[in-house]
Amino acid sequence: MRSRNPVFSRRGFSRDNGYAGFNAAPQAGGPAVGTQQGNPYAQGGTSAQPTGNPYAQNPYAQQDVRHGAPQAPVTTGGVMTMDDVVARTATTLGTVVVTAVLSWLLLPVDEANLNKSYGIAIGAGLVAMVLALVQSFKRRPSPALILSYAALEGVFLGVISSAVSTYIADGVVAQAVLGTMAVFAGVLVAYKAGWIRVNRRFYGFVMAAALGFVLLMAVNLLFSVFGGGDGLGFRSGGLGIMFGVIGIILGACFLALDFKQVEDGIAYGAPREEAWLAAFGLTLTLVWIYMEFLRLLSILNSSD
Repeated sequence: MRSRNPVFSRRGFSRDNGYAGFNAAPQAGGPAVGTQQGNPYAQGGTSAQPTGNPYAQNPYAQQDVRHGAPQAPVTTGGVMTMDDVVARTATTLGTVVVTAVLSWLLLPVDEANLNKSYGIAIGAGLVAMVLALVQSFKRRPSPALILSYAALEGVFLGVISSAVSTYIADGVVAQAVLGTMAVFAGVLVAYKAGWIRVNRRFYGFVMAAALGFVLLMAVNLLFSVFGGGDGLGFRSGGLGIMFGVIGIILGACFLALDFKQVEDGIAYGAPREEAWLAAFGLTLTLVWIYMEFLRLLSILNSSD
């Protein structure tokens, strides 16, 4: 499983799948979930791979080399449901929110403590990024790893949000939260209504745009670190506003990809533990959108 964060590669719930749902959708009147062809997690059967199923290669089943038939799954925790995804996502996001609030309260950003709080926040953010990368390359989800990432990411967000609220505008954080919630709700409605069609072309376009965006931001950061000031100006002024809007739009596109992965995982009977990966990906994307909103609103308020 690769992470769903725009910085990382976004493949399906299994590393061998390609992108979930981009192979072939279930055919009307075809095999039902639970049959050998319709369910990649069904026990027994022949060695032939089922067709039209992005979960055809099951990383949770062992292969009997003597008979060429898959044995029973290594884990037997049931299949993923929407309730599982909602519960795991609520737990992960709740961890981010709780630690963000605690860091806001316990790590003040006044002149006497600003450097110390910033140091802790940057350290937490870097460790969170490493944990996210580790989970992105793991074959199976690790709830402890995902929740540790969420806790450290919350520390980073709490301090940064407190600093923005203190030194730029008092209401920016609330506006960024509301903006993130609005984007999530809007994309969900558009996806369920069929206004957004997630296919290979959509995926390729979004990935190409995200790669270009991240590279530009990395170059801007390098110029900012070694040259001082705002680097190439991609995060300030008119260009900063434009790239902030682009970042939010990219986040919305990745939300659509997240929804597609969740939908396909449920439809094809992914293992229940894969709900943690769905929660991980949704959290990464929502954090991305929140940070882009916070940056955009900061630019708008600083130019008033």
